[in-house]
Amino acid sequence: MRLIADLHIHSGYSRATSKEMNLPTIARWARLKGIDVVGTGDFTHPAHFASIKELLEPSAPGLFRLRKEAKDARPVHFMLTAEVSSIWTQGGRTRKVHTLVFAPDMKTVERINKTLASIGNIASDGRPILGLSAYELAGIVFDASAEAMVVPAHAWTPWFSIFGSKSGFDSIEECFGDLSRHIFAIETGLSSNPAMNRRLSSLDRITLISNSDAHSPAKLGREANVFDANLDYYEIRRIMKERDTKHFPYTIEFYPEEGKYHCDGHRECGVLFTPQETKRAKGVCPVCGRGVTVGVLSRVEALADRPENYIAPDAPPTVHLVPLEEILAQAFECGVNTKKVKHEYERLIAEGGSEFDILLWKTDDELSSLAGKRIAEGILRARNGNISIVPGFDGEFGKINIYGRTEAPHPARPVQGSLL
Repeated sequence: MRLIADLHIHSGYSRATSKEMNLPTIARWARLKGIDVVGTGDFTHPAHFASIKELLEPSAPGLFRLRKEAKDARPVHFMLTAEVSSIWTQGGRTRKVHTLVFAPDMKTVERINKTLASIGNIASDGRPILGLSAYELAGIVFDASAEAMVVPAHAWTPWFSIFGSKSGFDSIEECFGDLSRHIFAIETGLSSNPAMNRRLSSLDRITLISNSDAHSPAKLGREANVFDANLDYYEIRRIMKERDTKHFPYTIEFYPEEGKYHCDGHRECGVLFTPQETKRAKGVCPVCGRGVTVGVLSRVEALADRPENYIAPDAPPTVHLVPLEEILAQAFECGVNTKKVKHEYERLIAEGGSEFDILLWKTDDELSSLAGKRIAEGILRARNGNISIVPGFDGEFGKINIYGRTEAPHPARPVQGSLL
């Protein structure tokens, strides 16, 4: 069966996160988006973990659902997930790496939390900041359960990731040492996509997953994974570990240019650089003389041993999308958070199914009948790559223009087969 999974989100206990990010609201929005399996987020936080134990019950092997849910509601299943921020010194440098942890059961979470609580204050933030290495964290997680998973989060983000330009490493092995054999997946992050990651032959054995890292309900599903699998934590883990592309046929992606660390630059001075421009400027902002923030595109270029146009022969396709609310806002020429966009979004979901149903699978005629010609055109442009983007840089999201483009700068790789 087809499962859409978003496995990296946060609760209201994380900094800069909406207080609406509680389990019932997450389930409701996952249903609107068309997500079948969603992370709980933040299981390390004592209060959030208490709500997980109170509100969820087992629904499938290693998965959970709300105890009190409407009988006619499409079920949404939760996976026990968390993100940990590690800050430590290694090789004479300060390292800052965010790591995702997936657990198969409550007992495993309790064991992980008990150990982490002895190291630092896990109640201070939903994503705790701890003075332990990613290697030490992985050891704690695997000691708690051999079935748990450790996945480097948003692997290329400059400031807090395994490959980040500011505080990261050049390889998984450099970060995780002899535990690298147990690291079989990384999260690509919003500012990169699988094709960029496949330029590194060192990642050939690694499964590339994509998640929203949502800090508010509406951001759920902006990236996600599509599995052909049963509702089963252990089967999903096996698929990821074995890099089983038959049962992990594609990911749903942000256009990476829209990510806020795609290119290099200095936001305060309005300086946006390509990797080539950064080299010519020797990494220095021409306005203020300080160093620019080196983004994902440059960092991939620095580590890649394959050309920019490399296509892995066994790589599953990817689908790049623009969230429906962004399309509506551009169609109406108004803000994403306006009542007009909200009302039309709710109508489209009520009449057309989930957001993924509309963005991925409605035909041209179905879209026109449901949404009208202009919105249908916007959805098809986003689906087919007929858009233009001013890239994101130094913490600023890229700016998409849907209706001003007539030819595709981002040729889509169509997804074929019964999963559609």
